[in-house]
Amino acid sequence: MLAAQSLETGSSAEDDLERARRACSDRREAERLLRELLPRVRNLVRYLVREDSDVDDIAQEALLAVLKGLHTYRGEGRLRSWADRIVARVTFAELPRRRRAPSRPPREAVDFGLLPSSSTQVDEYLARRRVVELLDRVPDAQRHALVLHHVLGRTVPEIAEELQVSAETVRSRLRLGKKRLEALGQPGDGKETEHADGRAEARGR
Repeated sequence: MLAAQSLETGSSAEDDLERARRACSDRREAERLLRELLPRVRNLVRYLVREDSDVDDIAQEALLAVLKGLHTYRGEGRLRSWADRIVARVTFAELPRRRRAPSRPPREAVDFGLLPSSSTQVDEYLARRRVVELLDRVPDAQRHALVLHHVLGRTVPEIAEELQVSAETVRSRLRLGKKRLEALGQPGDGKETEHADGRAEARGR
């Protein structure tokens, strides 16, 4: 029996393709794959949207889209990157609908008792929350360009196609967004973390 491979480490695009093929025909494999993708999907959705209350619903829609489209994955690049593109596409499609929907009360504060006990995992979680706090203070257009470029590694032409704007508009949004993040990280903005740490963490996820 083949050993399970992680989407993050210890596998290749060929391994990903084999996993995708198994998931298309085996429900348990599909469930295992979606469980592995879920934390990454939720992180990406939260980077793109402003409200914690929207994350679970959009992440669920995105995972369903990944599952439905899994048969189209051809192993041209890693499966996680292919899934990222679908998650971003679903998120952008959901945002206009949610802006028109009646506002909902915010969810309860995070229960830190539910966090992993590992200090490294907790530190990573808090670092991601810090990135989210900064992104929540950046205009949506700039935020989306920053996430697509620095988190997903998309090129300016790819972002322009995704957002249906010109390449120059994307460059402007990236420039203004970076400037905004730098300003938010300066002393006196009420935050203690230096902006460079926030940007580095964003690129690392």
